[in-house]
Amino acid sequence: MLLFRSDPFGGTHELLPCGLLGGDLVELFRKNKSKYYWYDFTVRGERYRGSTKETNETRAQKTAALKLAATIKGSDPLDRKPPTLREYSKDFLQWVETGRLEADSRRYYRNGWRLLEQTKIAGMRMDQITKDEVEKLRFPGSASNGNNALRTLRRMYSKAKEVTLIFEVPDFALFKEHGRSLRLNDEAERRLSAVADQPLKDIIVVMRDTGMRNARELYCMRVENVDFDAGTIFTPDSKTESGRRFIPMSSRVKQIIEARCEGRSEGWVWMSRYKGRHIGEGMV
Repeated sequence: MLLFRSDPFGGTHELLPCGLLGGDLVELFRKNKSKYYWYDFTVRGERYRGSTKETNETRAQKTAALKLAATIKGSDPLDRKPPTLREYSKDFLQWVETGRLEADSRRYYRNGWRLLEQTKIAGMRMDQITKDEVEKLRFPGSASNGNNALRTLRRMYSKAKEVTLIFEVPDFALFKEHGRSLRLNDEAERRLSAVADQPLKDIIVVMRDTGMRNARELYCMRVENVDFDAGTIFTPDSKTESGRRFIPMSSRVKQIIEARCEGRSEGWVWMSRYKGRHIGEGMV
């Protein structure tokens, strides 16, 4: 059990239980110009002092006790301030480049930071960025582009919390996204094909007849995953089990794929002009 007592000057002291550096005291006090309770204690000869960010005395006592316990365990870096978002971005981007992430995830987080870097919060300390500050942010482009930045911010906070640089993560909402309603019917295909060059002309046909997603499935199609005898295309790379599936080929899709795979038993179906790479959105 933790015991608290008040001193004649209005401060509150916490007496530690036996076995937990019982000779040390946690002082809880109010500053003249602050609405919060502050803690003050010494562990292993080093003094720690700071705000509990609490105006309620009971909650402040609990916060101070947790601060002390974490410091004794060596897991609470109270002697240093949390970094700014820009300062922490160096560690985060290093994790993005070296962590076990898909190439698309790396690009997603890099672009998310590119957007965040232009905002006011990039120069703010991570413990001072509030929900209100985040929800004031606006980004160029669509809601999806803005959510790229906000999801990156969430990931940065979760990584920072893992290494105890911060203790709280602001809970903010994402932008509302609206789905696209373009229908690729016969008329749309006819109009697109009339102005499209290759390989886009073939991609339009394959995309429409198979329903494959462009970046993750269609562009990454490999010769080894095409079974011309069975008339199917296997998509092995998916986030869900149902996404790993065999897709039947229509006669015109089969004709297009056969022409692009002619004489080859492996490699990318949609080869880029850059050796060893498949096409991407910027090459279509």
